[in-house]
Amino acid sequence: MNTNSANILTYVVKLAAAPALSVAISLFTLTLTAQEWQPEILSDGQPNITGMWNNVGATATPLEMPNQFEGRVPNQEELAEFIKTRDEARKGAVWDGFENSRGVGAYENYWFDWYWSDAQADAPSLIVDPPNGLRPAFTEEALTQKRFNVAHEHDSAANVESGDRCLSRGVFGMMMPTAYNNGKLIIQSPGYVMIHSEMIHNARIIPIGAGNHVDEKIKLWEGDPRGHWEGNTLIIESTNFRYVGNMRAPGSGGGNAVQNEGRKMIETFTIEDEDTLRYTLTVDDSETYEAPWTVAFPYEFDNNYKQYEYACHEGNYAMDNRLSGARVQELGIAETGAR
Repeated sequence: MNTNSANILTYVVKLAAAPALSVAISLFTLTLTAQEWQPEILSDGQPNITGMWNNVGATATPLEMPNQFEGRVPNQEELAEFIKTRDEARKGAVWDGFENSRGVGAYENYWFDWYWSDAQADAPSLIVDPPNGLRPAFTEEALTQKRFNVAHEHDSAANVESGDRCLSRGVFGMMMPTAYNNGKLIIQSPGYVMIHSEMIHNARIIPIGAGNHVDEKIKLWEGDPRGHWEGNTLIIESTNFRYVGNMRAPGSGGGNAVQNEGRKMIETFTIEDEDTLRYTLTVDDSETYEAPWTVAFPYEFDNNYKQYEYACHEGNYAMDNRLSGARVQELGIAETGAR
């Protein structure tokens, strides 16, 4: 079974089955593919996934199911035509951007990772659950916080989105495909897996089979991860998240959302072959989203990929400029009101 066929079968199963059963069958489908090739086993019993991985190809796939499919799973012919049309349109837009992207503060398109390869872009959306490929709605509490963020983002540095402050983009920002910095260096040692993300040069150290999470009073930017292996699948569960009122997140209509302390994330890394990890991420945060949801996409092994320093704080003039600009605006409003 090739990757495209397995992917489409996964969508079909999800559409036809109950949510819990669909996830189990989908993972079973991916496991079948993985069993065709067996990885090296390290001294502590872990399958070897050490090396440089990237998800550049998955940047071509939209987070949510495109409107043209009206919440249904496309058949193989529709999917192939959609991917062809989408890729041609986006490639054209990228090349046009070399001449047209002259906006103040904007990146030129040649900095972006789009279209090094579209071999991984084999799905209509990154979201695979719910089956309609759409992210569940925000809760009213989350929407209230998002509206506050829009109105008060520049009241102080503490209100600015955490990624713009060079602090953290959370697990979403570290692991999801994005415009640039899509490299992940995985290093294994006995009892641990370390994932070094190019985005904000952040390292996640995951104990393997280490039992309970840290005390519930301890809250962390990317949560407290605990991992274990089931065959050729690494499963990571993260809890103990720090509350962040303004954190970048995918598909959130402007890029920002809320991370609540009760959030739980489940990640799986399934070894498909020597060059491919099939990744899934499920977020369960009932204070932010009305239902749990899951994304899936591949990581490609590429030891030629080079990670460079993400020097974010250095030269982060945007923070000074945005906050000082807001103070100037406030002064102007105050002077106008005093007349």
